[in-house]
Amino acid sequence: MSEEILINVTPRETRVAVVENGMLQELHIERASRRGVVGNIYKGRVQRVMPGMQAAFVEIGLDRAAFLHASDILKPALAGEGDDAPPPPGPPPTINSLVHEGQEIVVQVVKDPIGSKGARLTTQLSIPSRYLVFLPHSRVLGVSARIEDEAQRARLKALMASLANGSGQGYIVRTNAEGQPDEALAEDVAYLQRAWGVIRAASASTRVGQRIYEDLALPLRAVRDLMRKDVDKVRVDSREAFEKLTTFANQFMPDLAERIEHYAGERPIFDLYGVEDEILRAMQKEVPLKSGGHLIIDQTEAMTTVDVNTGSFLGQRNLEETVYRTNLEAAQAVARQLRLRNLGGIIIIDFIDMTDDEHRRQVLRTLEKGLLHDHARTSVHEFSPLGLVEMTRKRTTESLERQLCEPCHECGGRGTLKTPETLTYEIFREITRAVRQFEASQLLVIASPRVVTKITEEESAAVAELEEFLGKSIRFQADEQYAQEQYDVVLL
Repeated sequence: MSEEILINVTPRETRVAVVENGMLQELHIERASRRGVVGNIYKGRVQRVMPGMQAAFVEIGLDRAAFLHASDILKPALAGEGDDAPPPPGPPPTINSLVHEGQEIVVQVVKDPIGSKGARLTTQLSIPSRYLVFLPHSRVLGVSARIEDEAQRARLKALMASLANGSGQGYIVRTNAEGQPDEALAEDVAYLQRAWGVIRAASASTRVGQRIYEDLALPLRAVRDLMRKDVDKVRVDSREAFEKLTTFANQFMPDLAERIEHYAGERPIFDLYGVEDEILRAMQKEVPLKSGGHLIIDQTEAMTTVDVNTGSFLGQRNLEETVYRTNLEAAQAVARQLRLRNLGGIIIIDFIDMTDDEHRRQVLRTLEKGLLHDHARTSVHEFSPLGLVEMTRKRTTESLERQLCEPCHECGGRGTLKTPETLTYEIFREITRAVRQFEASQLLVIASPRVVTKITEEESAAVAELEEFLGKSIRFQADEQYAQEQYDVVLL
C-alpha cells in the first residue's frame, strides 16, 4: 500500500491530507483564528458544581465554560496507586467530594468545543511524544493494541518497566514504537520528563484561565502522529514549514527524516493529487459506489445515519447476490467516509436487507477491516433485529462538514424550504389576519420573484376571490433581495 502525507500551508490555514493508493483518506484542518485545543493544559477555576449531573463547569479562558465529569477527576486517595489498582469498595466519590466552587484546578482538554457544547476536560493529564504517551498521575504501563506481535509487546512492556524505574508514573507505548530500538524510547522518556518538569513549574506560577501547555502545531503533530514506516513520503509546499519539519524529524525520527520533501511546483499540491475535488465530494450527502449503488449520509445532532441503496446496480445472478455485492462495496466506502468526514458519536448504517447470515457476517467483517486504519477508536455491533448496524466512533473535534460549512441562512439549517405553493397560502392567511386587525384601503405584498410568479400566474383566480371577500385591493411586488421564505404584507 502506497501512503503519502500532503501538507498545504497558507498564512491563515494549514491542511494535512493523508492519501493512500491515490485516494484521500483523512483531512486535518487548522486555522489561525480557531486552533483546536485538544491536548492543551490549563489552570482553571471551578465555576459551578452540578450534583445532579455529577459534573462541574470550569472556567479555563475559552468562550464557554468547559465540562468536567466526576469520572474524569483524579481521585486524591488513588493518586499514588495508579489506574491498575483495584477500585475501593462502595460507591464512587461524588462530585461534591472532589471539587468545590472557586477551586483552582489544573485540567487538560480531551474534546474540543462542539456545537453549543463546551470543551470536555480531565485532570488525568497525558503528554504525548513520538513513541509514548506519558501519564504522570498513573502507574499504568500499556502497549497499543495495534502492536499485535506478542514478542514485541513483551519486549516493550519490559523496557518501559525498566525506564519507569519505580517512579510511580505511567506510560502507554504508541503504535509507532513497534520495532524501535531501546535508545529511541529512552530518549522519549527523557524528553517527557523534561516537559513534565516545565509543566509542573508553570502550574504553580500561571494565573487562572491561562494555558500551561500547548500541543504542537498541525504540521509537526501530523508528522509525530501519522508518520510511520509505511508512509512513503511527506510533501509540504512551504519552505519554512519544511525546514521546521526537517529539524523536528532529525531530532525525533532521524531514520524517517529523508522522506520529508519540499514541494515547489507551480500547481497547488492538493490539485496535483485531486484532493480539492475529494473535499467537495465529502460535502455531499450522496456518495456514489462503483457498482452503481450509492450511500446517503445524514449528520444530525444526535447521530449520523448511513443509508445504502442499490441504485442502478442490477447484478448478474439474483437479488440476494446483487444486495450482497452492493453491501460489501458499501462497507468499504462507509469506513473511508467516516474517516474522511471525521464523523463521530453514534452511527447507524442501514445496509440493504440480506437473508443469508453468512453474507451478513462477511459485510460486518469488511466494515471492521476497513476501520482498522482509522486512528479514532471505533466499536461495531452486530446486525440488530431491524437489520441495522450500530457503531460508535470517538469524536474529539468537529466533523469536516461542520468545520467548513455553516447552516443555510435561508432554511435555518433544516435542509428544506417551503414550496411557493405553501408560501402562497401562508401569505393569503397573513393578508386575512392583517385586514381583520388593521384598517387599510389596499395591501402590498413583497416577496421573492418565484413566489410572486406563482401567485400572479397560477393563483390569480384565488387572489381575485380574496379581494372580493375582503373588499380590498391587493398588489404584489417581486424583490430579488427576498429569500424564498421571506415576505412582507404592507398596509396602505
